Amino acid sequence: MTNNLTILAKRLRKSSTDAERCLWKYVKNKKLSGLKFRRQAPIGKYIVDFVCFEKKIIIEIDGGQHGEDAAMINDKNRTKWLDGQGFKVLRFWNNDVLKNMAGILEEIVRHC
Repeated sequence: MTNNLTILAKRLRKSSTDAERCLWKYVKNKKLSGLKFRRQAPIGKYIVDFVCFEKKIIIEIDGGQHGEDAAMINDKNRTKWLDGQGFKVLRFWNNDVLKNMAGILEEIVRHC
């Protein structure tokens, strides 16, 4: 299972969304307050968009499909499991990332 997740994570890194690529520019290489973030990282049976293991912060960037009932239930279960592992999950909509990067970065730093 881990190997399959690793392969999928690599594929996801290569096909990231505009919002994910935009945020990555600001958090890669410890650019955000010296915090090390990884993208499309496997944790348990999930792959998270971004994670800072040092601060146990996960950032999820959600598109419109996350507003559908089934996806909302899945996201809730996923967040509950990740919370149980000691992580804090921050969720942002694609549009918010693309239009309010300063506010998003401020929110991330506040939680770190």
